[in-house]
Amino acid sequence: MIKLTRLNGEPFILNAELIKYVEKCPDTILTLTTGDHIVVGESPDEVLRAAVEYQQSKLLIPPGRAAQP
Repeated sequence: MIKLTRLNGEPFILNAELIKYVEKCPDTILTLTTGDHIVVGESPDEVLRAAVEYQQSKLLIPPGRAAQP
């Protein structure tokens, strides 16, 4: 799960496994595997970084320990 921000400033949590691709035109638009589109305030690089950190955290956090915000 990654924390992102809608254009209105409202934060939300997204299952990073659902991201199909990210594009900038001019806002950052996430296309999900479900076909839904989400416009976010983060840059494509910030989304990429969060998704990579999420993937890395799946292997680094021992079971039973929650990630700190």
